[in-house]
Amino acid sequence: MAFIKEVFRGIRVLVLIWILTAIVYPLVILNLGQWVFPFTANGSILFNIKAEPMGSFLIGQSFTSEQYFQSRPSAIRYSQGKKSAPYGISGGSNLSPTNPQLIDRISQEVSQLKEEDLKPIADLIYTSGSGLDPHISWKAARQQLPRVAKARGMKEDEIESLMYKYTDGKFLSIFGESVVNVLRLNYALDLQSLNQGEQ
Repeated sequence: MAFIKEVFRGIRVLVLIWILTAIVYPLVILNLGQWVFPFTANGSILFNIKAEPMGSFLIGQSFTSEQYFQSRPSAIRYSQGKKSAPYGISGGSNLSPTNPQLIDRISQEVSQLKEEDLKPIADLIYTSGSGLDPHISWKAARQQLPRVAKARGMKEDEIESLMYKYTDGKFLSIFGESVVNVLRLNYALDLQSLNQGEQ
């Protein structure tokens, strides 16, 4: 009889712990996140002037127009409303440095950059570890500046001031390097073009 009591006591403790850790704790953290950090907790989504979601500040996107700064290459085809393969997932290619597919992709990136008279620096030819990095180095952004300025009919100085505005500094002011958030910069350029068109 004592054994059965201990079993039931163990089951009650297990159920209590499960309720606390699988239901109560996640709900508390979810609500705390929504209350204290609503923007971040909801994916750091950037909305356009029509209140339509454009993307997350934290996830890279591909830009193909000459008017836009290009992100780092990615092993993932970013989901843009159409089904892509893979769709709605994140991750790197996991190809080894000697894999012919990786070597071919990098060779193509280098050739394309040389055709555009751009120096093939690291973050324009290599993916980030996650394949989703939304940032490029200041050097990579500066290299693309003449092309973007020419395509938009803007002065380089005007665009450069926006580049400074959307540059994220070093982590804790010590680690890494200053990087430019491509999505935020491209959207700011669109807004500036729109404002100039209305004047």
